Amino acid sequence: MKKGGILNRHLAGAVAELGHGDQVLLCDAGMPIPDGPRVVDLAFRAGIPSFEDVLAGLLDELVIEGALAAQEVREANPAADGLLTGTFAELAYVPHETLKELSTGARLVVRTGEARPYANVLLRCGVFF
Repeated sequence: MKKGGILNRHLAGAVAELGHGDQVLLCDAGMPIPDGPRVVDLAFRAGIPSFEDVLAGLLDELVIEGALAAQEVREANPAADGLLTGTFAELAYVPHETLKELSTGARLVVRTGEARPYANVLLRCGVFF
């Protein structure tokens, strides 16, 4: 048994398979899940696990070279926007509809129980060297 890091075996395995340039959609419970990408659904109850907690766990294990969020998060969910802008120096924004379209190219979708709107981010994996 692992003693730390991501303990969920499905998520840990999916993270281990990611490579440079792969995209990961971390999303709230309401985001439409596209056909195609591998999905790890962590949603248990409204708000559990939170977007913030799952993002922190992913960032402990992944190198991220880019992040993309819906521009609607700025107004509709200032807490999530503050988390994202405080975490990613190069955060880019697109309309929510565009984010949904781009998410079809993700290799992995991680669904949280987050119940606040627009708590979604499309991450692009980097390389550690």
